[in-house]
Amino acid sequence: MPHQCTTAAAKRRWDRYATAMLAAMAALTMLAADTAARESRRPQTREEVAPRQGGEPIMAIVSIKSQQVTFYDADGWILRAPVSTGTTEYETPAGVFAIVQKKKDHRSNMYDDAWMPHMQRITWNGIALHGGPLPGYAASHGCVRLPFDFAQRLFDRTRIGMRVIVAPNDTAPVPFSHPALLVPNAEALAAAPVRAEPLVREAAEAARADGEAKRAATMAAREAATLAASLRALEVSRRRADAELASADRALIDARTDQARVQAEEQKRKAARRAAESSRQFDVASAEAKRRLDASNAAKAAAEAAEIKKADAGRAADQANLSLEPVSIYISRAAQKLYVRRATRKPVRDGGEVFDASIEVPVKIRNPGRPIGTHVFTAMAREGAGLRWSAVTIDDGDDAGSALDRITIPQEVLDRVAPTALPRSSIIVSDEPLSSETNYRTEFVAVLSNHPQGGFVTRDRSGEILSADDHLWGERGYEPVSGIRGISD
Repeated sequence: MPHQCTTAAAKRRWDRYATAMLAAMAALTMLAADTAARESRRPQTREEVAPRQGGEPIMAIVSIKSQQVTFYDADGWILRAPVSTGTTEYETPAGVFAIVQKKKDHRSNMYDDAWMPHMQRITWNGIALHGGPLPGYAASHGCVRLPFDFAQRLFDRTRIGMRVIVAPNDTAPVPFSHPALLVPNAEALAAAPVRAEPLVREAAEAARADGEAKRAATMAAREAATLAASLRALEVSRRRADAELASADRALIDARTDQARVQAEEQKRKAARRAAESSRQFDVASAEAKRRLDASNAAKAAAEAAEIKKADAGRAADQANLSLEPVSIYISRAAQKLYVRRATRKPVRDGGEVFDASIEVPVKIRNPGRPIGTHVFTAMAREGAGLRWSAVTIDDGDDAGSALDRITIPQEVLDRVAPTALPRSSIIVSDEPLSSETNYRTEFVAVLSNHPQGGFVTRDRSGEILSADDHLWGERGYEPVSGIRGISD
């Protein structure tokens, strides 16, 4: 039987060994966890290019979860790169956007004049894609930072209106078909440019004629005003001459001697000649003034008619040109409305381009109280007589097909936009209303309300939502909206 002291000593040695082993295992566990944490925060520098010749980008999808952006052309992904989105309390908003402005060299107006090269704005209140440092995790104030070289190479490949989807999780476009998607008409597509060309010429001619008519009206009004001033001076001169004649006549009556009578008669003759000449000049000037006034009024009426003709011709040309642009439809379950927008390619003096917002109608959605999700359907390319579509889903609700099954798009909308639907056309279905960032210089901005929006809500709104009911189209395009602020990462 072992000695009790020997047994106790062995037990103590075993306890110390076990304790040391546990401590070592804990240290290794902590080291592994620390290493994993460092790995997760290590800058991701890998960029990928598709093993084929890439076309023009149609959309970009930013994954907040993976901190990655992927660009797609008509045939699939073409570019991938790591990104850095908004940090806690400055989160990049998840939702649906489009590029609204591009600027090669930009500096933040809020954060220490920070350099933001190759900036591609997706909201006017300050969210953009741009080159910046990538620590390997979310670190911006709401923007999507891209690798500097990647942002530079990408800049000239994108264009205003390109779709940018910011998704909470990883997602990608998948091939999709459904009866509700737009089906173009071959004859309408062929006729669109033929119809647009003469209308554009007519609009240009109407604008030229309007300019000439306005210049003529201005000159005629100036001449009429000058002659009216001369006429007033002649009226004063005529009254003075008439007064002198009346005075000479009284002097003749009051003459008491022959000499006084002779002098009075001479003064009366002279006064009569002056009065007659003043009256003649006044009558001639009055007739000319009336002629000039009539000409001025006619020129004014012609200018007004020319302006109406210019506006009508411009609207016709605009509508014809719109049929040459991809169409975007937004359907909101929250608002129970359908909106249609198209790029006009008309620059605005305070930056960006104007988007047409001439269609806004109620829409029927079955079971309107049940979530439908957020889905982006995009016409990727022509396919036979129709279009090849993809679908991207970024929020929970119905699947893409079931979402479209619940919606009845008004026939009048389909009649107006479907016949000339082109690649890059899109239909967005969402539970969300249009964001307040949707204005005259954006296509559609929709933000997911069930995800953090810190980098979005900390910025001032850029303007009111403009709809088809707003009378905004003027000689220079939509009137600017106040309150627009610059980009600030």
